[in-house]
Amino acid sequence: MTEFNAWDYGVLPGKECGEELEKLINSIPHDMSEKILKFQKGTYYIKASKCTKRMLYITNTAGDGEYSKDETPHLAPVALFFDGFHNLTVDGNGAEVIISGKATNCVISNCENFVLQNLSIDVDKPDFHSLKVLKKGKTYIDFELNPNEDFEFKNGTVIFKGDGFEVDVKAKSKVCWWANKISAENNEINVRARHPLATALKLKMIDGKTLRAFYFSTNKFNVGDCYYLFDNRRQYAGIFVDNGKNITLQNIAQHFNYSLAVVCQCSEDIFLKNLNLTPKKDCFVTSVADFVQVCLCRGVFSVTDCTFDGAGDDCLNCHGFHFKVNSVNGNVATVKFMHPQSHGYNPFKVGDEVAFIDKMTLLQKGTGKVVSSVLTDETTVELTLSGSLPKTGMMIENISACPSLYFARNEIHRIVTRGLLITTRGKTVIEDNHFYGNSMSGILFSDDASSWYESGMCTDVTVKNNVFDYCGEHGIMIKPENIIHGGAVHKNIKVINNTFKKCEKTCFYAKSSSDLQFSDNEILSAPDVIKTVNCENVTVKSVKKI
Repeated sequence: MTEFNAWDYGVLPGKECGEELEKLINSIPHDMSEKILKFQKGTYYIKASKCTKRMLYITNTAGDGEYSKDETPHLAPVALFFDGFHNLTVDGNGAEVIISGKATNCVISNCENFVLQNLSIDVDKPDFHSLKVLKKGKTYIDFELNPNEDFEFKNGTVIFKGDGFEVDVKAKSKVCWWANKISAENNEINVRARHPLATALKLKMIDGKTLRAFYFSTNKFNVGDCYYLFDNRRQYAGIFVDNGKNITLQNIAQHFNYSLAVVCQCSEDIFLKNLNLTPKKDCFVTSVADFVQVCLCRGVFSVTDCTFDGAGDDCLNCHGFHFKVNSVNGNVATVKFMHPQSHGYNPFKVGDEVAFIDKMTLLQKGTGKVVSSVLTDETTVELTLSGSLPKTGMMIENISACPSLYFARNEIHRIVTRGLLITTRGKTVIEDNHFYGNSMSGILFSDDASSWYESGMCTDVTVKNNVFDYCGEHGIMIKPENIIHGGAVHKNIKVINNTFKKCEKTCFYAKSSSDLQFSDNEILSAPDVIKTVNCENVTVKSVKKI
C-alpha cells in the first residue's frame, strides 16, 4: 500500500491549507493500486473563497429557479474534492476541518473502493442565526441575539455578517418561509415554524444583543422559545457521493450543514458507519435539511451505529424517481425529470430494467430494458428500450436502481419531519434503532408521481426491535400518494417487537397496501394502535399495552 502523508505536502494543522490540500489530492495517482492518505491530528482551516468551484447537480437541492441572477446554478466551491480514485483510504486520524464561508464540504465522485474515516468537519460562523424569546409583551417580543455572531442594526433591521454573506433579516423573513423552532416547554422536539419576524411591524435594538419586534399579536410566542434562521435554499451539501461504488464513510462528524448532510446519488454499495451528526454546544440544529439522502442507488445501502440529532427535514430519505414519458417514437421513449430540484444527470445504464407506472394508481403496467440512454438536456433523457414500451403520459421508474437498505443501531433525535422516508423495492431491514423527538411520523413509506415524484413501491420490509419514544404523527405510516385506489402499492411489510411509547396519532397506519404484519409490539400511549384503508391481508397479533 502506498502512503501519502499530508504533512509532507505542507498540509499542516493550525493554518489555512485549502490550496495545498487540493494540490495534494491532485498528486495522488488514479491507478488501481491500494493507497492511503494520512493526516496529523489537529485543526485544519479552509476558506471557501479559495476553493475551486465545481458544477454539482445534486438531487433534492436548489433548483435552477432558486438562484439569483448573478449566480451560476449548481456552481459551488468544494473544500475536499476526490474524483476518479480507486482503492483509496483517506484517514483523518481525528483531524478537524473548519470551513470559513459557504461551500460543499466534500465530494466523492466516480470513485470505487473508497474510504473516508476519522474526520470531523465544521463551519466557522455560518449563515445560521438564532433568536431566543427573552420577554413577551402584548405588542412586542424581545429576542436575544447570539453574541458570538457578527451583526449590526441599520435602517430598522438587523444585518448578519460573515464570510461570504450579508443578510438583512427583515427582508429575508419575506422569502425564507420557515425556521426551526425549539420550544421552551420541550427542547427534545424540533418543529418547523413560520419565520418569527415575518409578521413583525417594526424592529428596534434595545441593547447590544436584544432585538425588540413589534406585532399586532404575540400569542404564538412563549418565553424561552428559540428560533433558528437560515437560507431555505439547499445550495450546498455536506458530503456528496456521486456515481461511486463500494464507498465507506466511518467515524465522520459534521456539526453544521447548509442543506443535506450526506447525499448518495447513482452509487452502489454504500456503508455509513458511526457517523456523528450532532449540533455544536448551545445549539439544537445540525442540518437545515435531511441528514441522509439516497437517490437512485444500487446494491446495499447500510447505515449503522450513527447518531443523528437536529435535522430540518428527514433523517434519511431513500428513493428513486418517477420520470414522465413525454413521447414514444418507435422504441425510443423521451422521459423527463419532473421535480425542479432534481435533474442534470443520467441515472439509466445499459441493461437496466424499467417499470411503466400508472400515475393515478401507482401500479406497474409493464417493464422494458434499456438499450441506450442519452441525457439530451438538464431535464430530459432519451431511452432506447427493448421489450414492451410505455404509453405517453405514463411514468417510468428505474427498478435496477433500488437499493437494499439496512438501518440499524442508530439514534434519531429532533427531526423536523419524518425519521425515515422510504420508497425502495430493495429488501429493507430497520432494527434496533431509537427514535425520539420526530415531529412527524417515525417511519413513512411513501411513493408519489405528482409532487416530489419520488418512487417507488416497497415490497420486502422488516421493522423490528426499535423504540419510538415520541412521534408527532404516526409511529409508522404506509401512505402511497395514489390518486385512485387500483390495488395494493406496497406489500410485505412486517412490524415486529417494537416499543411505541408515545404517538400523537396511530402506532401503525396503512393505505393501499397488502400482506402487512403488526405483531408482538408494546404500546404505551397512542389514540389508536392501528388503522388501515383499502388494505388486504393484514395480520395483527400479540399487541401489548403497557
